[in-house]
Amino acid sequence: MADPADFFKDQLPFRSWPTIPTVLRTAYATVPELVKSDPILQVESAEDNKGRLISWAVDFGLKRAIDNGSLPCDYRWRTFAKPTGRYLELRFSHSTASVSQIEDPKRQPRNVAFRENARLRAPSLFADIEEKEPLSGAPHFLLVHGHQELNFAHFGAPSSTSKSKWTWLSQNLMKLPHGMASEGPDAEDTDVDLDELNLLKEDIERWMKDNDGSK
Repeated sequence: MADPADFFKDQLPFRSWPTIPTVLRTAYATVPELVKSDPILQVESAEDNKGRLISWAVDFGLKRAIDNGSLPCDYRWRTFAKPTGRYLELRFSHSTASVSQIEDPKRQPRNVAFRENARLRAPSLFADIEEKEPLSGAPHFLLVHGHQELNFAHFGAPSSTSKSKWTWLSQNLMKLPHGMASEGPDAEDTDVDLDELNLLKEDIERWMKDNDGSK
């Protein structure tokens, strides 16, 4: 069984993780200034939708971090199941991730169609069971952050058998040391099961090849 924490660090090196709290702090700090500068955003109905402004500011910050190389991944804009808008999808070599504001870091975000599909897409990749279900897509992670107040941020792998629990949840990214990012390679982790990790990546690569490279 591949460990989801090891797999995610393979997808996004740990030295890049401090970029996330930097992006989030900047986004959350920008929203009040934006509201102050535009009377349209000061009406009560706009105040009730502050979360949307935060979401857009975070998307902008992540896109800019990817464009300037601070986050070593790609992105694309995906349409919601009901075509009411688009969401940002982070794209790694063998997985994807989406972003969500939540109130309780111990629970997955509310169940919407695209997250439900992603949750069920690769149901037993990280499960310690004998009968693993066939791979039907690359793993999908979530980047979740505090709703209204920026108290926490985590990467997480949703449980495939629960709509609320996590298979894996990272440490609170907002508590990472500011100066930990470096230009050098990550320190070698001798506890990583490279055989399991590589086998999982090979399975994903075969699935992508059989499905025209789609994640």
